[in-house]
Amino acid sequence: MRENKLREIWANGGTVFNGWLASPSSVAAEVMARQDWDSVTIDLQHGLIDYSDAVPMFQAISQTDTVPLARAPWNEPIMVQKLLDAGAYGIICPMINSREEAERFVGACRYAPDGYRSVGPIRAAMYAGADYIPNANRTVVAFAMIETKQAMANLDEILTTPGLDAIFVGPSDLSVSMGTAAGFDPEFPEVMAAIELVAERCKVHGVVAGIHTGSVEYALRMQELGYQFITLLSELRMIQWATANAIKAFRDGAPADNAP
Repeated sequence: MRENKLREIWANGGTVFNGWLASPSSVAAEVMARQDWDSVTIDLQHGLIDYSDAVPMFQAISQTDTVPLARAPWNEPIMVQKLLDAGAYGIICPMINSREEAERFVGACRYAPDGYRSVGPIRAAMYAGADYIPNANRTVVAFAMIETKQAMANLDEILTTPGLDAIFVGPSDLSVSMGTAAGFDPEFPEVMAAIELVAERCKVHGVVAGIHTGSVEYALRMQELGYQFITLLSELRMIQWATANAIKAFRDGAPADNAP
């Protein structure tokens, strides 16, 4: 079976840098996958992407060595399993608030006896190899999103879930849940304390800590805290950022420092 590069990077103590796709475009997926990301995530929760869009996007990513991941719309076993069958090598599941919810999610990612995933890797076996079924449990990565006060209260219980590989902090939802404002790269003291605590407790439990960031500066800070799976913006946000800076430079009559 094709190995999961993310597991190799983490085993060597490295950090995975993850791209993010929000638009239903196989061309966008191909462009992102041909950059120097370690992995690229197809977002079916808040992105504009449906399952029928995701399949050709997986096919585009598969032409490269970039690891294909997906964020499921919800903690719903059918879609989790369909995304895995389509070739996702990892699933990010939103709004995991308890050990019970984490177990439900992880179980959908694993074949028996470790879980209850149904056998039928339609495209996954073509991407990964004919020996996919006996090796999928050790290869596919399960990410539980921590993004509420309830999840923080249950953090240690969630982190002891058998088969849970990684946590992915949703900073915007976490900030709102804690009574502050939404947005990337929060600096609110209580939210920062929670972000730091996630990194600390993940290290204790041997679970990878991940987070979504809105700037390279903040991403590097998270890496220093011990986060080993870091997402930067999305392809749509990057288009907005590059375009806004380029147009400003044009109207100002001189390139800005951060213009493309």
